[in-house]
Amino acid sequence: MKKHSSVWVFLSLIALWEAYVRLAAVPGYVLPAPSAVVTALITGIPALLPHMLVTVGEALSGMLIALVLALFLGVAMDAFPAVRRSLYPILVVTQTVPMIVLAPILIIYLGFGLAPKILTVVLMCFFPVAVSFTDGMRAIDPAYAHLVRGFGASPWQTYRLVKIPYALPSLFSGLKVAATYSISGAVVGEWIGAQQGLGYYLLHVKNSYALDKMFACVVLIVLLSILMNSGVRLLGQAWMPYLKRKKEL
Repeated sequence: MKKHSSVWVFLSLIALWEAYVRLAAVPGYVLPAPSAVVTALITGIPALLPHMLVTVGEALSGMLIALVLALFLGVAMDAFPAVRRSLYPILVVTQTVPMIVLAPILIIYLGFGLAPKILTVVLMCFFPVAVSFTDGMRAIDPAYAHLVRGFGASPWQTYRLVKIPYALPSLFSGLKVAATYSISGAVVGEWIGAQQGLGYYLLHVKNSYALDKMFACVVLIVLLSILMNSGVRLLGQAWMPYLKRKKEL
C-alpha cells in the first residue's frame, strides 16, 4: 500500500481538481478540467506529433553530444589533476546561469536553426554526466589500477579495462538526470525562437488562450521526460552483465 501511496495522492488531487472546476463552473480559458486536458491531448495528437518529433530529435542530439564531450573531458580531468582544477570550477559556475538567460545569446550568434536548441540541451546535460563520470572514476580502488599496470597495461588500457567500466554505473546515473533535463532544455531553446517544436507549440496555444491544449502540451513534455529517463535506465540495465564480468576480472 505504501508503495502506491504517491499514486493515490496524485489521483486524489486530480479528482479534486476535476470536481472544483465542475462545481465552481470555472471557464476553460481560466482553468481547464483534467478531463478536458486529456481530451485535448488525444484529439491534438496529429498537431502535436510533428512538433514532438522535432523536440525529441533536438534532445537526443544534444544528449549524444553531451555524452561524447563528457567522456573525453571526464577522462582528461581524471588523468590530469591540473585539468580538473582548472575546468571543474568553470563547470560549476556555468550551472549558476539560468538557461533561459543564455538561450537568447545563443540565438543571436547561432541563428534560429537547430544549432542553438541543440546547444541548449548540451549545456543542460553536460554537467551531470561529466561530474558523475569523473567522480565514478575517482572512486575506484587504486589497487585495481595498480594491478593491471603491473601486468604491463598502458594508461589507455587501464582506463579501458578498469576505470571506465567501473565508472559506468555513475555515468548512467548522470545520464538519467541529463535525460530528464534534455526535453526541457530543447523546449527552452524553442521558447526563444523557433518555428516548430513543443516549445513553439506551447507559446502558440498560450497566446490563443487555449489552456486545455497548453496543459496537454505540458503533460506530453512530462511524459517524454519520463520516457527519456526510463530509456536510459533500461540501457544501463542492459550493461549490467558486462559490468559484472569486468569486475570479476
